[in-house]
Amino acid sequence: MKIICIGRNYADHAKEMNHVLPSEPVFFMKPDSSLLLKNNPFFLPDFSSEIHHEAEVVLKISRLGKNIEARYANRYYDKVSVGIDFTARDLQRKCIKEGGPWEIAKAFDQSAAVGSFIDLASVPDPKAIQFQLDINNRTVQNGNTKDMIFSFDVIISYLSGFLTLKTGDLIFTGTPAGVGPVSIQDHLVALLEGQTLLDFWIK
Repeated sequence: MKIICIGRNYADHAKEMNHVLPSEPVFFMKPDSSLLLKNNPFFLPDFSSEIHHEAEVVLKISRLGKNIEARYANRYYDKVSVGIDFTARDLQRKCIKEGGPWEIAKAFDQSAAVGSFIDLASVPDPKAIQFQLDINNRTVQNGNTKDMIFSFDVIISYLSGFLTLKTGDLIFTGTPAGVGPVSIQDHLVALLEGQTLLDFWIK
C-alpha cells in the first residue's frame, strides 16, 4: 500500500508558502508507517519544533491501474476522506534551502492521519467537495476541491504514468491555505461536507 501526496495543488497555499504554481502535479511519498488511523492521538516528535497541519481530501484507489487516461480515471476511486499531512516545517525549509528531498520532513511516523472513508456517491458534487479543519473549535482551513489546480482525474492519470496504482493506495490531493503549527493538547476535527471524519488530539 502506497501513500502518495500531491504538493502545491491549491493556488492560495502555494502563495502563502511563496512557491511558484506547478505546470504539472508535484508528488512525494509517505511509507505505511506514516499512517495514523482510528482517531488515535498524534504525538509530537522530538526532532522538530514546528510541526504543521495540512488538511487534505484523500482518495482511496479501488482497482489496479497503470497509464490511466484522465477520462477513465473516475473508475479507479470510489471512496474519499479527509487527512492531515503533518509536516516538520523547520526541517522542510532546511531541505529546500539545501536542495535535498523532503522525506525527513514529510514521511516520519504517524505523519499521515486519515479519517473514516465515505462513498464518493454520497457526496453532493464529487467535483466540488467542501472540507475543513477545526482546531480547538476554530476553523483554520476551509477548502473546496473545485479550487484544485489539478483535478482528481488529472492526478490519477499523471501518477499512473509513473507508478502502478494498486487497490488500497491512498492519495492526499493537496492542501488549501491556512496551514500552521500544532501544539500539545490541540483538538483537531476534520470535516467533509459537514460530516466529521477525523477527530483526534495532539499529545
